[in-house]
Amino acid sequence: MFKAFENYLRDRADLNADEIEAVRMVCIERNIRKRQYLLQEGDVCHYSCFIVKGCLRMYGVGDNGVEHILRFAVENWWMSDRESFNNGTPSKCNIDALENCEVILINKPDFINLLTTIAKFKKFVDSLLAKSYDAIQNRVMSNISYTAEEKYQNFITRFPDIFHRIPLHMIASYLGVSRETLSRVRSHYVQK
Repeated sequence: MFKAFENYLRDRADLNADEIEAVRMVCIERNIRKRQYLLQEGDVCHYSCFIVKGCLRMYGVGDNGVEHILRFAVENWWMSDRESFNNGTPSKCNIDALENCEVILINKPDFINLLTTIAKFKKFVDSLLAKSYDAIQNRVMSNISYTAEEKYQNFITRFPDIFHRIPLHMIASYLGVSRETLSRVRSHYVQK
C-alpha cells in the first residue's frame, strides 16, 4: 500500500529517498470496508488521510435528518475534517467509505513534524491547501449562481473519473438539488 503513496510523493512533492523514508516511518496503513466510518460527527479528527484505493465521502446531517454531502475523495486525494484536525474540536461531519478502501493515515503531531522538517513536503501541502481553497470557492460560486444543469455539467467536467462511482442520490446531495431534479437534468443531458 505504501508503494503507491511513495510514487505519489515522488511525482507530486519531489521527495528524495530519505524524505520518503521519514514519511513512511509515521504512516499507518488501514483498510476501510464499504459503509465503515473513518470519522463520526462528534469525534475529533486526529488523522490526515491519503486514499490509495477506493472512494470516501464527507457529509453532515441536518436537523431534519437529511444528509448534506460536502465532498468526495478517491485515489490520490486527501481527506480529513480540516477544522477538527487543525483545532482539535469535535467534528461536525462524518467521513465514510462508499467502496472498500485502502488508506494511509498520518496523525497530527507527525504531520506537523513532517511540515517543519521537510521543506518540500510543506511546500507541497501548501500547494494542496491553495488548490483546496480554490475548489471550495468554485463550489460556493456554483451553488449560489449555477442552474441545476450547470451544476451537473460542472461536476462531470471536474470529476470525470468519479461520477460513475457515486450513487445518483449522493450526487444530488452534493449538488444541492433533489434526486428528481438531477434525474431530469441527466436525461436531458444524455439527449443532447
